[in-house]
Amino acid sequence: MSKVKTVKGVGWDVCAIGNAIWGGAKLADVLELVGIPNLASITPLGGKHVEFISVDKCKEENGGPYKASIPLIQATTSDSEVILAYEMNGEPLNRDHGYPLRVIVPGVIGARSVKWLDSINIIAEECQGFFMQKDYKMFPPKINWENIDWSTRRPQMDFPVQSVICSLEDVTKVKPGKITVHGYAVSGGGRGIERVDVSFDGGKTWVEASRYQKTEIPYVADEKSSDKWAWVLFKAEDEISENTEIVAKAVDIAANVQPENVEFIWNLRGILNASWHRIHIHTEHPDN
Repeated sequence: MSKVKTVKGVGWDVCAIGNAIWGGAKLADVLELVGIPNLASITPLGGKHVEFISVDKCKEENGGPYKASIPLIQATTSDSEVILAYEMNGEPLNRDHGYPLRVIVPGVIGARSVKWLDSINIIAEECQGFFMQKDYKMFPPKINWENIDWSTRRPQMDFPVQSVICSLEDVTKVKPGKITVHGYAVSGGGRGIERVDVSFDGGKTWVEASRYQKTEIPYVADEKSSDKWAWVLFKAEDEISENTEIVAKAVDIAANVQPENVEFIWNLRGILNASWHRIHIHTEHPDN
């Protein structure tokens, strides 16, 4: 997005994602132990949101703790699988990932999965913390830092469908012939990936990539063997003979598709760039 117009944000490129196996207690079960039943959307005292407070202090909160919240109905719905995690990939959480306890809110941007958890509050209104109210909101392209009104947009929760080519960098030099690309696709809210299309000629023609989460096992969205919260890996191959642009785009099970151009989703905070991923390829021909 910064190539279109200056944004304020961290230059993550395609790396602001991870995929791990988390272990912990379901938040819905923990809340039930303190008297809040499953599928509750409001408590007798009017609580509608679950707020997570971190030990971590930050300048944006004027030295106060990092905090975020999710709706109570999401926290009390077992199928949402929000957990209080103390394990990652079969081992105790390490310090960088939130030891000794963190929240995992699958299908939602990472800013809501609070690390180094200190306390949990049941509150009537959504969290008023900086990162809920004055960051991680998506505004239309016409909004700038002079006319922004943070109160006009809701905090970002689910993330859009996206795909990334991981096996090649922009710009890559290759020899003419068959080329194989690998990458990942993912969509927020637990929406599976219906299709990944890859073009080896800048978007003129497309091939459908093979999809998998486990090696050599074809992926089918919504199958019991598939993990709805995890990324979906893809592979595609074709022949190239000249300089070209390789492009990837994904479609989720709700038929959401990535936008073609970043210009149309530019926003001053620079978040949620889910436009087609493009890799430029230079072919190296042997000397005659």
